[in-house]
Order: sequence, then structure tokens, then C-alpha cells
Amino acid sequence: MKKLLLTIGILSCAIFSSNAQEISKNAIGVRIGNNNGFGSEASYQRKLSQNNRLEFNLGFRDRFDSAKITALYEFVWELEDNLNWYAGFGGGVVTSNSATIFASGVIGLEYNFKSPILISLDYKPEFGITGHAYDGFNSDFGLAVRYQF
Repeated sequence: MKKLLLTIGILSCAIFSSNAQEISKNAIGVRIGNNNGFGSEASYQRKLSQNNRLEFNLGFRDRFDSAKITALYEFVWELEDNLNWYAGFGGGVVTSNSATIFASGVIGLEYNFKSPILISLDYKPEFGITGHAYDGFNSDFGLAVRYQF
């Protein structure tokens, strides 16, 4: 009986620890991509629940003449111990001579090192809704490095 209880306890701990992957409460860093000329963006992630978070990105171009702000709601799923994949949706605003509102999506992979460093590779399709500073369909692959705290 003791062996059975011990086996059940070990199996329960293994199952719960493998599904207990936590995303960090906060992460801040930089996302590097083409991004229709906006290139690098400052990036911030905020945990909402065990598997959901918000991501905010801010990029500039032309010596701060144009700015791009993006907000995304993301769902995070564990693939391996430190490897997650995520997908989400959101939108943002591009300001240049006029303001453009756009819709955005995201899908990507992230690796969570045992240190507080998080690296991700993602794809973001975006579609300009109003204005002409960022009209039509745009897409971007990006590499991000973030510090978790």
C-alpha cells in the first residue's frame, strides 16, 4: 500500500509540475524586425493569468517623425520545459503626417532560459484600417530579447 501511495504521489507531482509552466509577471526588452521601416521596437509584456498576457510595442522611424504603438492580447501554451508558443490579436496606431489605425495578429515561439532572459521569434500580420501612413496589408518577422521580472 505504501508503494502504491508513493507511486501515485510521484506521478501526481510529475504531472502537475510539467503543466505548471508559469509565464513571467513582467518582461521588458527589444523586438528587432523590418516592421515596415520601424525596425527595432521597445517591448513590454504583462501577465494577466497563467496562460494569457498583454504585449505593448513602441517603435520610431525617421528621427522620431513617425511612431508606432501596438497592443496585443496573447495566449501562451507550453511545448517543452522552457519552450512556449503563443498566438494573439490586437491593434495599434501609426502616426506620421496623419494617424492610421491598424489590426494586428501574432504567432511565435519563445524560449525561457533558466536566467531571467526570454528570447522569441514571431510573425505579425497587420492590416491598415484608416489613413494612408500604414495602409493595406503589412507583415513582419521579428526577434525579441526580454528581461523577465
